[in-house]
Order: sequence, then structure tokens, then C-alpha cells
Amino acid sequence: MTLKIGIVGMGNIGNIHAQVYKENPKVELVAVCDIIKERADRAAERYGAKAFYSVKEMLASGIHLDACSVTTAGKENGGDHFIPTMELLEAGIAVLGEKPISNNIEEAKQMVALARKKKIPYAINLNHRFTPAARRAKQWVEEGRLGSINMINMRMWINNPNESSPWFHLRALHPHSFDVMRYFCGDVKRVVAFMKKGEGRTIWSNTQVLLEFKNGVIGTLTGSYDAGGAFGLERCEVVGSKGRFVLEEACEHLHFYNRFSIESETYNYLGGMRSFSETFKDRIGVWIDQLSSGASYEEIDGSGLDGLKAQLIIEAAIKSWETGSIVEVEEVEF
Repeated sequence: MTLKIGIVGMGNIGNIHAQVYKENPKVELVAVCDIIKERADRAAERYGAKAFYSVKEMLASGIHLDACSVTTAGKENGGDHFIPTMELLEAGIAVLGEKPISNNIEEAKQMVALARKKKIPYAINLNHRFTPAARRAKQWVEEGRLGSINMINMRMWINNPNESSPWFHLRALHPHSFDVMRYFCGDVKRVVAFMKKGEGRTIWSNTQVLLEFKNGVIGTLTGSYDAGGAFGLERCEVVGSKGRFVLEEACEHLHFYNRFSIESETYNYLGGMRSFSETFKDRIGVWIDQLSSGASYEEIDGSGLDGLKAQLIIEAAIKSWETGSIVEVEEVEF
């Protein structure tokens, strides 16, 4: 069965989703939607889809949709996700939303709760976990190759001059960081955070966050909008009693180091993946495969709940910095 797909929000990220969908033989891109008419019309012509200028109009048209990507942006890159996501979920349509799930925790909770209530697949584009290298590293953890996990250290930084809000760096960039950390080590219990404004900055563009996981693992995140370039953008190190792995640049290089041997293993460009831009194809491909196979809302990888849990860590880090205290991460129940 060919899945009928729509996209809401035809900016840069929406067009990346569209290109991936057009290349996948399991789907047909039938609808593109944007409140900016020129964007929707241009995308419709480019991808051979029908243009709409609101979700309500798209739903009222009677067009059949199996799923939609919601690639809107808004404040802190997440402020505009809520309304279109709720409209689509209310209509019974599966949603793949862009990260962050929302910059507003209460709205994020409502989206996850509605999807669970209606048992509709709801996912977030947490694409850093969707790479061959990340899956290989996850397999090592699950097989016990690293032994008992003790620590995780995550670094994610880019050069981003955006000054839109005090917490833009935290809420827009680090859903990825904390999702990767949760992917390997589970839920986070509590955090303490420190932050610094870069030279000439008005936002908190640099951070270090210390985390304690529910299973006792400890970790750190180093994040910045004032770094990057030749120093690399991303590095994740997971340390266990028997060995450790280092995952570099999201997908490009994976190294395993045995604690008791000088021998090591290195894998470069697993599955032929060479850059961050290629992770969209992998992540959206998993979404399509899960929908095609009839996966339930509870089985979705990189789910809305995963997106919410990453955002709750961010809000705890913000509260920690504001109060100068160790903060318990809020637990959610539905």
C-alpha cells in the first residue's frame, strides 16, 4: 500500500522532508501546506502535490492523508507546532513533527496526550539517533559489550548567531543532545546547569549540564552556539566497566575501545552515511517503514513522548541555572 503524505510548513526543513518523501517508493506526496501562499504554490509545482494554505482547508478538502510532517518553526523553532499538530491528530492523521516538540511544555504534553488517547502514531524528527553508527553503538550497549555503563559525555555545538530569545540555544538545539543521551542511557533523574553568554551575545549561548540518570549513570552535556567550525560539531562518549565507544559527528565515525586491551575498532561512514544532512532520509525512512508495517503509537521510534522527555530535561536545566540548584526532572504520566 502506498502511503499518502502531506507536509505542513514549506520552509527549508519542509522541503528537505519533501525531497526525502519523493525519493521513497512507499509513499506519494499528495499535499503541501503553508500559510504563506507563495511557499505552498511553489512547493506544489515542484513536487506535483496539491497546495493548501491552512490545515483546516486541507482537511476540509476531503483529500486522503495517511500521515503528515509538521515542519513549522516559530519561537525557539517550536512555537508553531501545536495548532497544526492538534488539528491533524484530532482528524486521526499520524504526525511526524520537527524538533523541538514545542518550546511550551504544557502544549507538548497536550500533543502527546492526544496521540495516546486516540492511539495515533506521533513521532519527532530526533534524527541524530537514526544513523547506522548510532544503531551499532546501541547494539553494543544492549549486548553488554561495554559492561555496566558508568558515564556519558555529550558535546554538541554550532556557530549560530541567532539572538531571538534567552533560551533559544537550549530549546532549539539540545532536544537532539538529550535525546541521544536518553537513547543510550535511559531517563534522567536530575540535573544541574551552568551557562554563559558569548561575547556580544544577549542569549545564554553556552552551557554545561551535569546529569544523573535514573539507573545511576552520570553524564555531562557541553553545548554552544559560539563554537564549531574546524573543531567538529558533535561527539558522544559512553563509558562502561569493560569498554567505551566514541561516536563523532552524529554518523561519520564510531570507535570502540576495550578497557583491558590496546586493540580498538573504528568504523567510518557506516551504511555509507557521510553527513548530518543524510540523517533525514534514514529517520523519515524508519517512520515510513513503521507506518507501512502497521506499528502502533506505542511502538514508534523517536516518539512524541521521547521529544517531550528531552524537552523536560531542558526545562529542568533552565530552572537549575535560574535557581542555582539541583533540579529533579519532571516525570510524566498519561
